Amino acid sequence: MSQPERAHQPPLILCAEDQEDLRTDICEELREAGYAVLEAGDGEATLQQMDASAPDLILCDINMPGLNGYDVLEEISERRPHLADTPFIFLTALSDPRDVVDGKRCGADDYLVKPIDYDLLLATVEARLRQVRRMRAKSNHELQELRQAMSGLRQEASRQAFRSATRALDLVAPGMVLIDGQGHVTFANQRAHRLVEETDALLLNDTLSARGSEARPLRKAIEDASRASQHGEEPVYSLRLPNRPGDHGLLVLVCAMGRESSAVQDDTSVVVLLSAPDKRPPLPEGVLASLFGLTPTETRIAMALLEGSRTEEIAERMGISPTTVAFHLRNLFQKTETHRQADLIALLLAGSMTAYLEGR
Repeated sequence: MSQPERAHQPPLILCAEDQEDLRTDICEELREAGYAVLEAGDGEATLQQMDASAPDLILCDINMPGLNGYDVLEEISERRPHLADTPFIFLTALSDPRDVVDGKRCGADDYLVKPIDYDLLLATVEARLRQVRRMRAKSNHELQELRQAMSGLRQEASRQAFRSATRALDLVAPGMVLIDGQGHVTFANQRAHRLVEETDALLLNDTLSARGSEARPLRKAIEDASRASQHGEEPVYSLRLPNRPGDHGLLVLVCAMGRESSAVQDDTSVVVLLSAPDKRPPLPEGVLASLFGLTPTETRIAMALLEGSRTEEIAERMGISPTTVAFHLRNLFQKTETHRQADLIALLLAGSMTAYLEGR
């Protein structure tokens, strides 16, 4: 499950370098500049550090024993999608332009050539983190607009207007369930009811719950989102619920509405979005392509992400390598100015819904 970002803490930099003296010098420079730093001396240690704490930026030597820098980057692309937006900078003694091009095609964001110029190092780190902050601010703005649209929809004075809007949601959105501050379901669109009927993963009545071992993670996500909403916070949680053998299961996004703590308890507090790749109504690819300026390949990858597919599943379906998927995924995040898969899906849904309503 994805977690809300760390707040009011210095950016965390992971430095992976097998030369101990050089690694020590780099880390000292970063700490003196005010950054928190994690160290790793080889590829395996780098992966262990990433699993223990999600860094805000990764500095990685290419030529390390065992797993090299390219291997680490591939591991991130294939098995750690939550780090897809994390700037990745290679440290290398290779200065041939072809090596730089190859590295960037694999997904690296930048290169620093040894011997390290520490002024350039700090300037590069600062610039990459500043770019991520801009992307996150834009993403948060888009999500806030989505939440406001949902809140306004629920508060429409005219029942007929609300029904008309929910009919639009039935056409362009996945399953949508609105939950109040006490955990009760206040609205579920037709798609949500259909998914519950057609799958074995969920129960929908006065409350929304999952079956079996997935009941607790879903309940916790809803409770955490509701609690965050009471404090005016707006995290997005994501999880996948297994369904029948052989299908992709259900992708579940739990979004806090971020209302003020003084709001009445029966107002919508949490929005749950449900998507089943094997049962999802088709969304015109041209809508996404025109909204966000996507290439055909980026559009197909966006559609697959919207369905909850993993990197390796997308690669197999499209007949390309996971590294190529990662390359297009980075372009996709940049064009939509998002940084997490949960934010990307919410933005895609908001964009497609807006396009449909404007065409009415």
